[in-house]
Amino acid sequence: MRIGYYPGCSLEGSSKEYNDSLFAVAEKCNVKLEEIKDWSCCGASAAHNLDHDLAIALPARTLALAEKQGLTEIVVPCAACYSRISSSKLEISSNVATLQKIEKYIDLKLSVDVKILTVFEFLQKYIFPVVDEHIVNKLNQKAACYYGCLYSRPKELATLEQIENPMEMDDVMAKAGATPIDWAFKTECCGAGLSVSRTDIVAKLSGKILEDAADRGAESIVVACPMCHMNLDMRRPEIKKQLKKDINIPVLFITQALGLSMGISADKLGLNKHYVPTEQVVNCMVKLEA
Repeated sequence: MRIGYYPGCSLEGSSKEYNDSLFAVAEKCNVKLEEIKDWSCCGASAAHNLDHDLAIALPARTLALAEKQGLTEIVVPCAACYSRISSSKLEISSNVATLQKIEKYIDLKLSVDVKILTVFEFLQKYIFPVVDEHIVNKLNQKAACYYGCLYSRPKELATLEQIENPMEMDDVMAKAGATPIDWAFKTECCGAGLSVSRTDIVAKLSGKILEDAADRGAESIVVACPMCHMNLDMRRPEIKKQLKKDINIPVLFITQALGLSMGISADKLGLNKHYVPTEQVVNCMVKLEA
């Protein structure tokens, strides 16, 4: 089975540990990911504010390249990339005139048959069937599973079974031996792309998320979005100023948490690259008896 892979810009830069941990988990389970050749930026949060056709064409080009490569499924771990590519596919699929116009822009043929998988769908479909035989550690901690905005909005693109109270990431953490907490901020916005232009707004929104997780006894926050990770992890000084108190809960990518339970080293998973130290999560692990 050939499973296509679209890393997007973040997973090759600021969130490389997400990329590395996804590949480490896949390798452990003998699942091969094939990167789409010559992929380009999805447009993220900027393109659709500037040029509607460009916002469709950028992700459409990636879909066309995946088709040309003979891929029928692609996993898109970044929430923003998933949103933009899925949105482009939906618009092209529902409008023949748009499809023809975009094909001219990108100079590639499009059938829009490629299935796009979120990281949750990928884990459930390809990792879950074999993961039990690879789990050697129990993540003995309470975890707040934070989904953010883009996996649940808009509803036309959402693949979560329960949009208001998603459980897909909770299921992964339960597999890893953690205890997912019940909390109120699973799908609240962290401030997203305002991280640079309006850091004050990010500090306020992300601060509420961190505070609620801490109040409910969470020992880690688990995410599946590079921007969410950046805001909750890197913006901790601004959040501390906003809250007027320090919250030291570490933030992990879902693949890092699962990788720890599978015995993959913290360094290979990129846990040494975070702003908030992750040692307390590593030290919480309990070795399972053979």
